[in-house]
Amino acid sequence: MTVLAPYACDPVRSRGRRYPEPAAPTRSAFQRDRDRIVHSTAFRRLVYKTQVFLNHEGDLFRTRLTHSLEVAQLGRSIARTLQLNEDLVEAIALAHDLGHTPFGHAGQDALNICLKSHNPDSAGFEHNLQSLRVVDTLEERYPDYDGLNLSFETREGILKHCSRRNARRIEGREPGGVAQRFLAPSGDGPHAQQPSLEAQLANLADEIAYNAHDIDDGVRSGLLSLAQLKEVELFETYHRETLARHPGLQGRRLLFETIRRMLSAQVYDVMDATGAALRAAMPADVQAVRRHPPLVCFSDEMALKSSSLKRFLLQNLYRHPQVVETTQTAQQVVRDLFAAYMADPAQMPQAHSDRFDQLGSRPVSGTERQAKPERVVADYIAGMTDRFATKEHERLNGRVVFPV
Repeated sequence: MTVLAPYACDPVRSRGRRYPEPAAPTRSAFQRDRDRIVHSTAFRRLVYKTQVFLNHEGDLFRTRLTHSLEVAQLGRSIARTLQLNEDLVEAIALAHDLGHTPFGHAGQDALNICLKSHNPDSAGFEHNLQSLRVVDTLEERYPDYDGLNLSFETREGILKHCSRRNARRIEGREPGGVAQRFLAPSGDGPHAQQPSLEAQLANLADEIAYNAHDIDDGVRSGLLSLAQLKEVELFETYHRETLARHPGLQGRRLLFETIRRMLSAQVYDVMDATGAALRAAMPADVQAVRRHPPLVCFSDEMALKSSSLKRFLLQNLYRHPQVVETTQTAQQVVRDLFAAYMADPAQMPQAHSDRFDQLGSRPVSGTERQAKPERVVADYIAGMTDRFATKEHERLNGRVVFPV
């Protein structure tokens, strides 16, 4: 068992849950959070939610579920070396994408526009905020409360980004809670209040995972080639190293070994750079971490290489004409679904249509500003998998946009 550093989150000193509960006899608070996340309905749905390539495009591309598992694995490995709380890192990693819409960022952007177009005062749609909404409100598993009733530290890590406008709304319901750090005078800049080291680590592990694995999926799809990737310093360095160690290696094995070495190099870099930052800062406890600029980091050299890789993926994969075309179609599916349900809420399951009618027939109090009819529609669409959204669109519009 790893001995926690003094600046790690100790479950015994957790800030607790929104609804008090007796401690579990054999699990820590963060282990319990992880287990609740894994058993949630929203977590199971991630298996059919998109990472980059839509679900119908192939069975071997990464989904939100496989991505979340990869983030958790990377995060735990780094946390163990840094003497941080592995269970908390894992819980945050497994929950960080629970609020993602079908069709990845394409669905999120479309739903955000739908909400703001319908109601200019709307909070819009932010997937980090929706992930928090899932674990706080939308999961219906327990008799005494809505949501999963996770610990403060896990919820804080899930809310990676949040606009000041939405942070004020959360703060109104939960003073001094998970959104408080976004309301500091310096906003979300380097001198703002920071989350725990475990939350910072889950965030960076997310970046490492999707950068490396989008290369794999991009090559598998035929949208990226090894010749293109040789333009990227981070990839080319470990491509050369792989060939030097295994002359004549080709195809998938060459790609996998290059990516493996890339991942390892980034993981060890985070361990070394973060360890150095912690030795320099010497935070005495978690509160000292919160007052300090971010401490989980790459070295300057690796940060530049990682940024270069991200720019390459943006230009050559995420903006590839084939991906853009699919993205535009996916956004139209979300817009059509939103319009259909707003026009006829009875097209949704009864629990959702009843909630829609309930909210539309009475004034909304100050503590329920997000609880408006259009939010019910957004929650329903956001919970859909790619394949369900596609089938539902076909049912409502009578035409097939993606093969299932």
